[in-house]
Amino acid sequence: MNKDVIILIAEDDTGHAGLIKKNFRRAGIINEILHFPDGQDVLDFLFRRGKGPHRETGKAYILLLDINMPKVPGTEVLKELKNDPELKKIPVIMVTTTDDPREVENCHALGCGSYITKPVEYEEFIKTI
Repeated sequence: MNKDVIILIAEDDTGHAGLIKKNFRRAGIINEILHFPDGQDVLDFLFRRGKGPHRETGKAYILLLDINMPKVPGTEVLKELKNDPELKKIPVIMVTTTDDPREVENCHALGCGSYITKPVEYEEFIKTI
């Protein structure tokens, strides 16, 4: 991955977020990684709202997005992102435990680039990441 691309992880489970980061590092991915514990925080970052850190113009981002999150669900984050003329260019990969085919189809229809089901088993989760 291009080291200039900033990886955004929207994941309410801090353990899963930590495993994702850890395994990216093990794979030699040295990109900056930002973690957001809920859908509202990642929307605030992307849309430059509120007090926290904000997206910078001219920087490239990729979003790993969980579906089941507090405040704003991942599907709503995806919908808002893909409805914005500038932000719709950000690649979104759904990373979730939900493997319902209707949910997979819905996320693709909303504009996600890929849909990855998180395995429940620790070793399988590491391999998937």
